[in-house]
Parts: sequence; structure tokens; C-alpha cells
Amino acid sequence: MARAVAQVVAQATGRRKEAVAQVRLYNGTGMFNLNGRSLERYFPTMARRMRVLEPLRVANLEGRYDIVAKLHGGGVNGQADALRLGIARSLASMDPSLRHDLKRAGLLTRDARVVERKKYGLRKARRAPQYTKR
Repeated sequence: MARAVAQVVAQATGRRKEAVAQVRLYNGTGMFNLNGRSLERYFPTMARRMRVLEPLRVANLEGRYDIVAKLHGGGVNGQADALRLGIARSLASMDPSLRHDLKRAGLLTRDARVVERKKYGLRKARRAPQYTKR
């Protein structure tokens, strides 16, 4: 219940594909609360955890802030990248001097690639029906 007393240091939203992450930073010890779960329980694979922690590592702020995030939509990779962008944006809004380092590391860029829509007469977005000669 200490969360009700703590002040929000920064907040931001990160998006990737269909995933959205609403991120809030609090002064703390590096705890993660992702939809009520810890970082290790929400992202069991080390690769995704490393991707999520990258903005904190670049900014040299590991273990300084508690991160509370609401994640929804998309898949696991999309949510990890959305969380990563949300953390980077909140760090940049909190301390503008970090913006240069985060931008150089490519952490403030929104990856705009999304799934292409299926077109009429095709099997997928671009895949045509199989041609039959006879």
C-alpha cells in the first residue's frame, strides 16, 4: 500500500504493433509491477527482460526507480517493445539530459511496422491464389 503515498516521477505510453504499455516511474529500488506481476513472471525469457531493461541500462539508472505498467494488446514481443519505449519516454520526460543518449541508442524511436491488411481476391495481404495451368 506504499504506492498510494509515493509520487509519480514520470509517466509515458509506449506502443508497438497492437500492444500498448502505460508506464509510471516511482522513486524506489528497481521493482517492476506489470499487470500485477513481477518482471520475471511476466517475461520469463532473459532476452525479453534484457530488452525491457535496456533504457535503464543506457541511462545508468538501474535499481533507482520502481516501474508500474499496464500492458494490453498484441503479443509478448510487442508488449516487451512497447514497455521498452514507454520506459525510455518516461526517462526522457523526467530528465531531458538523458534524451540524447536514449535517442542515440535508438530507444525513443516508435517502430511503426504493423501487420498489412488482407486484400480482396488474395489469400493474404500479398499472396495470390495458386495458379492452375489445366
